[in-house]
Amino acid sequence: MRRRILCLLLAAVTLLALALPAGAMDEKALSDSINRSAAYMYDTIKTPQPGAIGGDWAILGLARSGYEIPEQYYQDYYTRAEEYVRDVKGVLHDKKYTEYSRLIVALTSIGVDARSVAGYDLTMPLGDYDKTVWQGLNGPIWALIALDSRDYPMPQNPGAGTQATRQMYIDRILSCQLPDGGWSLSGGTSAASADGQVSDPDITGMALQALARYQDQPAVKKATQEALECMSAQQYPDGGFASWGVLNSESAAQILVALCELGIPADDARFVKNGHTLLDNIMSYNSPDGGFRHSAEGSGNNQMSTEQCLYALVAAQRAASGKNSLFRMDDAISISGGQSGETGGLPGKHEDVKRVPVTAPGTSFDDISGHVNRAAIEALAARGIINGMGDGNFAPDASMTRAQFAAITVRALGLEPKARGVFTDVTADRWYAPYIDTANTYGIVNGVGNGKFNPEGTITRQEAATMVARAAKLCGMDTEYSAAAVRDILAQFGDYVKSADWARASLAFCYGRGILDDSVLNIEPTVQIKRCEIAQMLFNLLGGAKLL
Repeated sequence: MRRRILCLLLAAVTLLALALPAGAMDEKALSDSINRSAAYMYDTIKTPQPGAIGGDWAILGLARSGYEIPEQYYQDYYTRAEEYVRDVKGVLHDKKYTEYSRLIVALTSIGVDARSVAGYDLTMPLGDYDKTVWQGLNGPIWALIALDSRDYPMPQNPGAGTQATRQMYIDRILSCQLPDGGWSLSGGTSAASADGQVSDPDITGMALQALARYQDQPAVKKATQEALECMSAQQYPDGGFASWGVLNSESAAQILVALCELGIPADDARFVKNGHTLLDNIMSYNSPDGGFRHSAEGSGNNQMSTEQCLYALVAAQRAASGKNSLFRMDDAISISGGQSGETGGLPGKHEDVKRVPVTAPGTSFDDISGHVNRAAIEALAARGIINGMGDGNFAPDASMTRAQFAAITVRALGLEPKARGVFTDVTADRWYAPYIDTANTYGIVNGVGNGKFNPEGTITRQEAATMVARAAKLCGMDTEYSAAAVRDILAQFGDYVKSADWARASLAFCYGRGILDDSVLNIEPTVQIKRCEIAQMLFNLLGGAKLL
């Protein structure tokens, strides 16, 4: 409650600042905005996951912001990172080497040496030039940013076809510069399409961030000045930038970070249009709760946008106060010992419940880009807990059957599925039979009467809460709430009286432990729950049970 009150006060301050003339955002207003967005990030992302939205970039922004976060939050992230690296045996991706760079940057921001994570040197793959540049310009850009974040020495990779050097990555970036002065993801390469020959502000901003440390090289200096002129010409009258024809917050954020890394003030005359600075433009996407929208037409916060805008604001604040830039991290915070405590679940969990390792890192779906539950869906998919619905789609808004729920819950708890012939309408030849029987054996699900389970029936929100609460008890969580506590928790919802008596204690537990979002106005207990909502509930459960 105190944090909510603080957020409201900070929101009022920021809205007042935004009402001032363009360019009038002073140091205090900037600091207040960062604190409000950091508070939103911390409240929204309970268990940041390595290699996912709602993970590495969120850690970077929070760790570099100076906002007070419990050290355990960072320690738990590091533990998950170690487990993730261990699970995949140090191979984060066989094609996208930016996966290594991203994790290096995040771990470095909390004082962890990326050369020793679960026994693996995460910088080693960046010593392979051919594999690093394979995915396009992002590869060499982020390899430089990651290696320079802590002045890591260039790793000597014995398995590399071509041993990389920093200069090779610099030259690669320079060779891909487009005639207009900027860069695009595939521009300057044989893979470039017609669109790829037009500079993109996101990639140009990132390229400038990577080249910022090498301004002593004449070729780099020249390329930088040309890129700045190009971006100045692309800037819109409101101070913002567009990527692929859409004005958006991330593009402005990347250019702002580039200016800060280069030591150029945010209000440099080249980047002020009609009195509007990049900071003004970024704040125009800010929501009262601290999150950020992707576009002006967006109806709600976007997690990726929020993460990038937060660390862009942090970059501006660090530049204004004379601190090291965002990516120069010899002043990074340091977590005690770089280790967290509990890694194998809660003390009271059932002995058969196990943490599920990552087996398919980087798994995603075409229809969850920008989705509010994307981080949860990807985290579960990477562990084989939840699957798509075919054709590369997840169908986040589709309902979930009782059979599907039993399957993903059994997988989420690491239980061994065994068919036992419990229900007459669940025959042994059906794929879901062992999952339903196992979920029933452990008391997670019950039948519907007359020896039947109704596997194809859908699940309501209150039914899902009840089943998740039973799973939580197996995980060692205290699910017992007094009648008074149940009433106090549920009374905030306008329709709580519509929930069934048998479901209320479970609903109170799920809201009380952050498994369900208590910021919503209504429970909607009898509405069919969506696949994305189930994914978020299980993700939150596993995080609270220390099984991620």
